[in-house]
Amino acid sequence: MAARPNDIADTLARRMRSQRLSRPANDITELLGSVFALQAQDVPALRLAAHARGVASLDGPVVRTWAMRGTLHLIAKDDLWVVDLLKPSILAATRNRRNQLGLTDDFCRRGVSALIEVLTEPLARPEIVTRLAEVGVPLDPGSQAPAHLLLYAAVSSVLTRTLDDKYELLDDVPWRYETVEDLWRRYQRAYGPATPADFAVWSGLPKRELRDLPDVPAERAEPDGTVRMLGHFDPYLLGYKDRSLALDPGSAPRVQTGGGFLTPHVVVDGEVVATWRKTPTGFAVRPFADRFDLRDEPERVAAFTGTGADLTWE
Repeated sequence: MAARPNDIADTLARRMRSQRLSRPANDITELLGSVFALQAQDVPALRLAAHARGVASLDGPVVRTWAMRGTLHLIAKDDLWVVDLLKPSILAATRNRRNQLGLTDDFCRRGVSALIEVLTEPLARPEIVTRLAEVGVPLDPGSQAPAHLLLYAAVSSVLTRTLDDKYELLDDVPWRYETVEDLWRRYQRAYGPATPADFAVWSGLPKRELRDLPDVPAERAEPDGTVRMLGHFDPYLLGYKDRSLALDPGSAPRVQTGGGFLTPHVVVDGEVVATWRKTPTGFAVRPFADRFDLRDEPERVAAFTGTGADLTWE
């Protein structure tokens, strides 16, 4: 691998440290205290993202709910204030689609009240649709209406989604009020150094709400050769509008395949240098340039996935 300018190397080392990729966390509480949230629409990818940061178990005071960009995330219960903060922007972004589905504001309010009545236990979506129909809130199970009503209820702090894709009422949590500036500071702690434009893309907040954000100094870090095999929805790249420091634009189409989906990729000292995939006996790695030393990363990921660790270069 070619040497990188010192300022870029320093920035990427700081991001690797902020993301706990070069400084593993001890448990999920410590991890979310640093990275704030992990994208969670795909549970195996979520678990891999946590494992890349040193965390084997997701057990703890955590919640899986819709937050940044209206996307499922795993966050600490203490940080549920972010749902209230983002609710206006999420509901504004999804209003047209709700109206197309017949989910008027009045219908959604009735639907939320009905959900509180019928969610006496964790339920899968089809079971919820059946129970809602029984109390006079019919939804077309073949449409997106159930998903959008559940999203509306989640950002109204009524329910959450479990790791086995059921829905349950949200337990009472201490109410806290935090501001956009507070979220910006947490974002910088997790992704810094980064720009307000990066923050807008990560959070989904409109740019008009992001004026006069303060500078937030980041801890210095030195490149240490850390290698990580990251998955489909890892936050390391998803946290930025401009990913060119970590991902060369010429190689970006091999990683960014649309819809927020990332091809699993290898990061060395913060630079994306290859893609990877599982094989029957291990992993196949496709480098963008020269081969590099993966150290013990294949064995570490293999132990997590329960597969072999044989390595093939493509």
